[in-house]
Amino acid sequence: MIAAQAKLVYQLNKYYNERCQTRKAAIAKTIREVCKVVSDVLKEVEVQEPRFISSLSEIEARYEGMEVISPNEFEVVLYLNQMGVFNFVDDGSLPGCAVLKLSDGRKRSMSLWVEFITASGYLSARKIRSRFQTLVAQAVDKCSYRDVVKMVADTSEVKLRIRERYVVQITPAFKCTGIWPRSAAQWPMPHIPWPGPNRVAEVKAEGFNLLSKECYSLTGKQSSAESDAWVLQFGEAENRLLMGGCRKKCLSVLKTLRDRHLELPGQPLYNYHMKTLLLYECEKHPRETDWDESCLGDRLNGILLQLISCLQCRRCPHYFLPNLDLFQGKPHSALEAAAKQTWRLAREILTNAKSLDKL
Repeated sequence: MIAAQAKLVYQLNKYYNERCQTRKAAIAKTIREVCKVVSDVLKEVEVQEPRFISSLSEIEARYEGMEVISPNEFEVVLYLNQMGVFNFVDDGSLPGCAVLKLSDGRKRSMSLWVEFITASGYLSARKIRSRFQTLVAQAVDKCSYRDVVKMVADTSEVKLRIRERYVVQITPAFKCTGIWPRSAAQWPMPHIPWPGPNRVAEVKAEGFNLLSKECYSLTGKQSSAESDAWVLQFGEAENRLLMGGCRKKCLSVLKTLRDRHLELPGQPLYNYHMKTLLLYECEKHPRETDWDESCLGDRLNGILLQLISCLQCRRCPHYFLPNLDLFQGKPHSALEAAAKQTWRLAREILTNAKSLDKL
C-alpha cells in the first residue's frame, strides 16, 4: 500500500514538473501578451474618463488583478476608488450578491459616482458597467492594438476578443477590507479546526471584492434592483487559505487535468470549481501533516471523487457562500459528461499511477 502511494506521488511530481510547469509557462506567456493589449485599451479609457484607473500591475512577474478562467479565457478586475459614502448591504436575498446604498445623511453630490446612483440611493453595478462598456468600445477603436482586438457583442459584460484566440473580461470592482459579509458569517464552521483562529483573522482582514458582473444566481430573472447588485468575490482570501503544504501543487495538477481532459461542450467545469473543492478538502483534512508532499496522491484522489459526487448531484456550493450553487445554469448533459470523464480520470490514476505519463 505504502509502495503504491509512493509510486503515485513520484508520478504526480513528474507530472507536475513536466505537464503543470509547461502549462504555467504557456499561460504566463499568454498573460503577458494579453496584458499588453488590455493595458493599452485601459490607458485610452483613463484618458476619456479618469475615474476608471487601470489597476493592472506587474508584481514579480505576476499580474495583480488578473484571473485565469481557462487557458484562453481571463478576467481582469479593475478596482474603482471611493466606495466610502456607501453602506454595504448584504441581507442574503440575492445569493452571492450585495448592494451598495448611499449612507444616511450623505448627499449624492459627495460621491464620485453620482450619476450611477439610483432614485432609491443604490449605486448601480449595471449602470457603471454600461458606461464602462461604452468607454472600452471607443478605446478599442483608438488603441494601438486595434487590428487584433475587438469587443465581444451580445453581452452586458465588458469582454474583449484578442487575436481571435483569447477572451478577456474586464470587470469594474470595489475592494472591501476590514468587513466581512453577513452571508459568509457561517465561516469558519465552529466544529472544524481548519484553518485556525490566526489564519481566519488574516483572511477576514483581507476582505473581499464587489464585482460589477452578471450573477450566477440571477440569470433569467433580473429585476432592476437585482441588476444594480454587485457580485461577491473572495479571490485573495481563498489564495491566502491555500498557502502551505502541497495545496498549491495539488491545485496546479487539478487545473492541468481540467485543461487537458475536462474542457467539454457546455463548459461545465472551470478552474474555480477545482479551487473550491480543494478548499473543502482542506476542511476534511485539517492537520498540516495531511498536506505533506507524501499525501499529494491521497488529496488529489479525494478531490476527484468529491468532484464526481458534486457533478452527479448537480450541485457545487461556493466555499464561503454555501447558498450559491456554482453549477447553477449549467446544462445537465454537460455535468453528466464531466462526471463520466472525471470518473475515467480518477480510475486511471488510482489503478495505474504510470497512466499519468499519458494524461
